[in-house]
Amino acid sequence: MTLTDARPAASRDSDDQVVETDLRPSLRQQVARLDQERAAYVVLLGATALLYLWGLGASGYANSFYSAAAQAGSESWKAFFFGASDAAGSITVDKPPLSIWPMALSVRVFGLSSWSILVPQALMGIGTVALLHATVRRVTGSGWAGIVAGATLAATPVAVLMFRFNNPDALLVLLMAAAAYAVVRALESPRALRWMVLGGAFVGLAFLTKTLQAFLVLPALAATYAIFAAVPWRTRVLHLLAAFGSMVVAGGWWVAIVQLWPASSRPYIGGSQTNDFLELTFGYNGFGRLTGDEAGSVGGGNGWGSTGLLRLFGSDNGGQVAWLIPAALILGAGAVWCGSRMVRALATLLLGWLVVTALTFSLMAGIYHAYYTVALAPAVAGLVGLGGWALWQRRDSLVAAGLLGLATATTTGFGFALLDRTPDFAPWLRYVVATVGFAAALMIVGARHLPARVASVVAVAALLAGLGGPAAYALETAATPHTGSIPTAGPSTSGGSGAGFGGQAGGPGTATTGGVGGLLDGSTSTDAVTSLLLSDADSYTWVAATVGANSAAGYQLASEESVMPIGGFNGSDPSPTLAQFQELVADGQIHFFISGGGGLGGGRGGPGGSASTSDIEAWVAATYTAQTVDGVTLYDLSGA
Repeated sequence: MTLTDARPAASRDSDDQVVETDLRPSLRQQVARLDQERAAYVVLLGATALLYLWGLGASGYANSFYSAAAQAGSESWKAFFFGASDAAGSITVDKPPLSIWPMALSVRVFGLSSWSILVPQALMGIGTVALLHATVRRVTGSGWAGIVAGATLAATPVAVLMFRFNNPDALLVLLMAAAAYAVVRALESPRALRWMVLGGAFVGLAFLTKTLQAFLVLPALAATYAIFAAVPWRTRVLHLLAAFGSMVVAGGWWVAIVQLWPASSRPYIGGSQTNDFLELTFGYNGFGRLTGDEAGSVGGGNGWGSTGLLRLFGSDNGGQVAWLIPAALILGAGAVWCGSRMVRALATLLLGWLVVTALTFSLMAGIYHAYYTVALAPAVAGLVGLGGWALWQRRDSLVAAGLLGLATATTTGFGFALLDRTPDFAPWLRYVVATVGFAAALMIVGARHLPARVASVVAVAALLAGLGGPAAYALETAATPHTGSIPTAGPSTSGGSGAGFGGQAGGPGTATTGGVGGLLDGSTSTDAVTSLLLSDADSYTWVAATVGANSAAGYQLASEESVMPIGGFNGSDPSPTLAQFQELVADGQIHFFISGGGGLGGGRGGPGGSASTSDIEAWVAATYTAQTVDGVTLYDLSGA
């Protein structure tokens, strides 16, 4: 019997009642806090869904290059597997096919439409926000830290752009975020091996989405586990090797099948000059992006913006993602300084992700587009939520408060400068951001002297000032239809380079005259042209052929019949050769040739590319009679 039990019953009941009464307010507060966090999480996902889905159909088929491949995959499982541009399987897109598969399945189930193409991308965006929230919340134990990270990601202009568009980057970012989550789980789980294998598989699938770009996150993932794993060093090495093996399997199975499949019975590998996926991976889509030596491409160098350490802060890139990069670096360093083991681990992972990817994008000399920076968005947003929370817990420290104030002031000043680049867009906003942001920065430094509620208001004001600029750009991005191959987020800026052209466009509408499109923009078919292509369509493998995949895409999407993209995306791939094309025509497999396609140099091949497209154009013009329908020049290849 304990001393408590020895007390008189009346005394025991009285004291126990006091203890129970003392506990109730604390429990009620915890439950109320959890309810608030859950409600905020629901609001976050609901607002993200609204932002990513509202008016989505205004962009039409967005990037018709990938939309045509999705349409082809919905008609043919063989085209689906290889990622062919047309259902007849003449040539593939210049990427692995994983990002096309969700769209193709959606089209197969729901039919061909803008929504069936674009909704999968929006769902990937919502999933990425949820994953980042879960990662930060698990490490910090704070739902609010996860909310801040998720909201920052959701409101990043380039994230809004790419999660409402059908380039491969949406799936790439989702898989990279999933890999980071898996590694974080491995750091604290007794089933670390399973989580590491899963993380490696996510990276492998990311490779099947956008080849070597997926590996930019690998150094951060591997280093984080090597440093912070709670298992012996030998076990860490074995786990990393197992993760590497799962990555190879997840990313290599499709490559192995393609490499072993007889080339004569599969589509040509678009983007390569030798019909070889490994050449595409390590050349045009790989090291060529770093060096600028990309055979058959549009070329690198200054045509895609000046390289250098400040590239991401220039006029082409700054408004896309750079608003919070300085704050992310400051807050991330603060989290490493003052955080727990798990906080330091996640901060190390996100900092490595951010630094490696940012340096690669800044210094690469090959083809580069500003929308690539969406790969930075989860790292930046995660560091803002994680580092802001870690330093706020230590705000009684002058160093922590100073870092918070520095991050707020830096973000405010940079936000003002970025907004000043678009003076006609919400001209009042930059002054509001500056006033609120700098005031909040000063007060945060002295937060330890403020009452708790006042300090919380100051923190919210600092957050709103930091997100004011990117959120406004994000709303503008969501309200603007985007088509073509190189979309850009936010309002137009002056002084941009060629890296940003061709991004924003009006709604698709209905054209009164046709157009063959160009290298970066899809073609536009008319009722008369589409009707001509559909005439006796069942008698032909391809209802038409034209130079360049974007030129073919619009006609294919309008007719939902195969249109051969001669030369692939750039019109510079040797597919088909003149002899192969002549044989197909002789066999009666191609009905029309549409002249004026959008290949490089009118189909004469890019640097080091094939000139077979120009040979085909010349042969058709010399052999067949031209006819013009709604401004489009066609040749009927079924006649003499």
